[in-house]
Amino acid sequence: MSNVACSDTEQHEKNVAAAKEKMLSEREFLFLAELFKALGDYTRVRILYALSVGELCVCALAEVLDMSQSAISHQLRLLRAAKLVRYRKEGKNVFYSLDDDHVRNLVSQGLEHVREQG
Repeated sequence: MSNVACSDTEQHEKNVAAAKEKMLSEREFLFLAELFKALGDYTRVRILYALSVGELCVCALAEVLDMSQSAISHQLRLLRAAKLVRYRKEGKNVFYSLDDDHVRNLVSQGLEHVREQG
């Protein structure tokens, strides 16, 4: 089945076997694709970056990003569904923050990668 163009077929077979052994489950690939899909939107990335600075309410996010509160709320629902942000209520106010340090690291490492590209 394989159309091997490598001159070192033994190493090729080892590489293929190693990659196959490390492959994720279908479920993990689906969840990873959904994560990247959630990260693949300009507005959502801006929201995540703003929240990487600190916790903000919807009206503060709207002001920071110069957008309507309803547009921000819509994006926050998607980010919550992807488990990238969380919220807490304080009276009638709702404050959003990044879900955990993994999300902070995704934003930070993504930005570092972009800046290295020039």
